[in-house]
Amino acid sequence: MTTAAGDIALTEQAARRIHAILANESPGAVFRISVEGGGCSGFQYHFAVDPAPSEEDALVEQAGARVAIDPASLGFLAGARIDFVDDLMGQSFRIDNPNAVASCGCGTSFAV
Repeated sequence: MTTAAGDIALTEQAARRIHAILANESPGAVFRISVEGGGCSGFQYHFAVDPAPSEEDALVEQAGARVAIDPASLGFLAGARIDFVDDLMGQSFRIDNPNAVASCGCGTSFAV
């Protein structure tokens, strides 16, 4: 099964926050979400700003937010919903990932 960028959803809150982050970057910059090995559950999400997407990246664009996802991470994020939460515990991006069978309390580590 092939995963497309359209299989990944951004909430309005996430799109607004990503747009605000990218407003301070050079034109063409993207917010990168990737999945890396590690964390207490086996995999972890990594967030970064890159000056531009690579040719292989899938792009999710919404309300001025540009999110790049590399091909290796795309399958792990199929059907995911990316949110930004600002609550008593602090501010953070949260990913509701239907592929994760377990996750840890930090919210950035998961198992498939």
